[in-house]
Amino acid sequence: MTRAESRPAPQNFDRVLSSMCTEPHPAAREAAVSFLADNPGDPATYPAVAELEAEAVELLGDVVGLDDPHGYVGSGGTEANLQAVRAARNRADGDVNVVAPESAHFSFQKAAEVLDVELRLAALDDDHRADVDAVADLADDDTALVVGVAGTTEFGRVDPIPALGDVAEDVGANLHVDAAWGGFVLPFTDHDWDFADAPVDTMTIDPHKMGQAPIPSGGFLARDPETLDALSIRTPYLESDTQPTLGGTRSGAGVAGAHAALDALWPAGYREQYERSWANAEFLAEELEVRGYDVVDPVLPLVAADLPDSEFEALRERGWRISRMAGGELRVVCMPHVTREMLERFLADLATVQ
Repeated sequence: MTRAESRPAPQNFDRVLSSMCTEPHPAAREAAVSFLADNPGDPATYPAVAELEAEAVELLGDVVGLDDPHGYVGSGGTEANLQAVRAARNRADGDVNVVAPESAHFSFQKAAEVLDVELRLAALDDDHRADVDAVADLADDDTALVVGVAGTTEFGRVDPIPALGDVAEDVGANLHVDAAWGGFVLPFTDHDWDFADAPVDTMTIDPHKMGQAPIPSGGFLARDPETLDALSIRTPYLESDTQPTLGGTRSGAGVAGAHAALDALWPAGYREQYERSWANAEFLAEELEVRGYDVVDPVLPLVAADLPDSEFEALRERGWRISRMAGGELRVVCMPHVTREMLERFLADLATVQ
């Protein structure tokens, strides 16, 4: 066997059920390959990819209800969440804290450690959403940022964003919405979650999740340019005087892929995909309930259900890429690559291990 023949192959997605990443749209894949060597971090040297990034940010603004968006395409949700904390800290005076729900992504723990800010986690309500009263109890004059999640990683819940905005305004804090996963499905629902619905200052939205762009491709958006000013660092040896981004050299592939995916799919393609994903989530939830499992009613295309350890492990041994939540529940994310046929095969295998 040659060395090339012994190399690991890329993941086949035909049994991937718990990932929030998916196969890129063909146009996004082609664009990514074309711009592999381009660096958006040096826009004077690489003007074409810089232009694509500006257009991608405008398109992302359309997705999230922001007419004049400010931001960039970075590595993903972790970077964007860290940048939201960093911007809020930099615009505040003295020692600050960040208030987020217990359902917030673990990237906020990283951000708190890296930036040396206090992270206060508020309890959830009975529907796994941020409890507004609990958030208000933790927020004070030293709170620089209140966080809401629009599409939680575990249960796919949407926090009461407008009410969290009221809490943020009461203490003079920024409001950040983490819509890394939910941002490309929520425009087709009746949830209040975006810049048009609430006094949102910053937002995370990841094209490389439901947006069907290649990895890495994450969006950081801000309502006003002052937020980016608070992040800017001088770059004396580049043609641009300052940069607000966390990374210096960045992925031209991610930027071009995000632009291509948005150009190809927004809005009609994303609407069609949301409808398919939501129908699949409803189907799976109903089928699991019929089989006697306790299922948390889905509100976005994510299904959570109790599954005994023995059945979970047996399904993993059969090649199903599934994972558990913190409470032990099975988590199935109905991403674009998840088809009805995949779910039927999964249910057939589940029947043999019950």
